[in-house]
Amino acid sequence: MEAAGKPHRRAGHDQVVKRVSKGLQPYWLQAYLVSFTFVGLFADSRVTALWQQYVLGGLSFVALYLAALKAPREVRLQVWVCVVVATGYEVFGSLVWGIYHYRFHNLPLYVPAGHGIVYLFGLLTASAPIVLRHGRRVAYVVLGAAGTWATLGLTALPMLTGRLDVQGGLWLPYLAWFLLRSPRWPVFAGLFLIVGELEICGTSFGNWAWMANAPWTHIPSGNPPSVVAGGYCVIDASVLSVLWLYRVGLKTIITRISSTRIPRIGPSTRLRRDNASNSGEVVSPESASLI
Repeated sequence: MEAAGKPHRRAGHDQVVKRVSKGLQPYWLQAYLVSFTFVGLFADSRVTALWQQYVLGGLSFVALYLAALKAPREVRLQVWVCVVVATGYEVFGSLVWGIYHYRFHNLPLYVPAGHGIVYLFGLLTASAPIVLRHGRRVAYVVLGAAGTWATLGLTALPMLTGRLDVQGGLWLPYLAWFLLRSPRWPVFAGLFLIVGELEICGTSFGNWAWMANAPWTHIPSGNPPSVVAGGYCVIDASVLSVLWLYRVGLKTIITRISSTRIPRIGPSTRLRRDNASNSGEVVSPESASLI
């Protein structure tokens, strides 16, 4: 029994649980995305036929669609553009360059949706309470983690894995520049976290594998490369470029349409028709048409 006048111990535990739950509530969508990537990759490592992988890909698109509904319209637009852009990079990286290979030596259907999930996670990080509260210090922590991983990939990890990770280290300057200089730095901070989780799970489960030495360049690589999330600096720039071109093109079309005058029958048109009639010319309806 609890001593008189002292709060019940269980009540104190309930208060702690409520406080923790309230603190984690703003991150439920990010938690959903991370959990889905983990479960999805584990499920893919257990499929034995392509049709099963197609089903998993369909479920991945459904999961992305439902998650994107919770995001603002502008974020949704960027996510779906990323799906298209990143798929193009995947075709080049996996099927053309061959720097990594999926377990069935194809491009799984869940991969485009997976890029959308990853990008959505990064975009949501910009409005995360921890970013709003601590600001750029979050970028410094992420950069420290990325630098540590890259350093280990060149020093200690090769003794454990037998693979020197030069490729991962080469991505570090790109990620560092965007973390320190870009106004979208929270996006890249979030991308480093979820790409790290995705790459570690994907290579550990056997969903894909990176070549020990990249074709063409012969640069040694870890499995996975440490700061491969830096590749999203290129993807993000491509997404924003596509959206800029789309908006500029759409604005140009709207401007030209709105500035184009539609001819109407006025006094000058009637005068020309009257002169033609007085001169004895036969005026056909087709020749008088303005269309």
